[in-house]
Amino acid sequence: MRIGILADSHDNRPIIGGAAALFKAAGCGLVIHAGDFVAPFAARELEKAGCPVRAVYGNCDGEKAGLAAALAAFGTIGEAPAVFEFAGLRFLVTHLDTSVARYIKKNKYDVIVYGHTHKPDVRRAGKALIVNPGEAGGWVTGRSTVALLDTETISAEIVGI
Repeated sequence: MRIGILADSHDNRPIIGGAAALFKAAGCGLVIHAGDFVAPFAARELEKAGCPVRAVYGNCDGEKAGLAAALAAFGTIGEAPAVFEFAGLRFLVTHLDTSVARYIKKNKYDVIVYGHTHKPDVRRAGKALIVNPGEAGGWVTGRSTVALLDTETISAEIVGI
């Protein structure tokens, strides 16, 4: 199974819609958003992926009640870190990168997803696959990226939108 991963979409609706289309075409069974939608109207674009969404708030997500309402029909959002199991894997999803090293040392997670830095990062550390999909929004780097995770091989690739 595949999982679509994005972060730091920062209200870029056309790009979020493009990511949702990519995730749908890839047959993703879940989408993970690692924070910084910014506004609720942008979050609604992920419904087009056609699968559940799990998300955490980022440091730019001030309208939390609105985001929760926007995602309620097809997903969930909450404070970071979010810990859950999916497809036999244990996930930890956070926004800020400051605690990633601490989570790695716990050796309790198969996949650790984070955002905030706007820099793609796919690597193994301890037991975990670490994934930062980079910035979906493309405002800072000029490059819009997401990640596709394969739950069978526990590997991920960065994909441009």
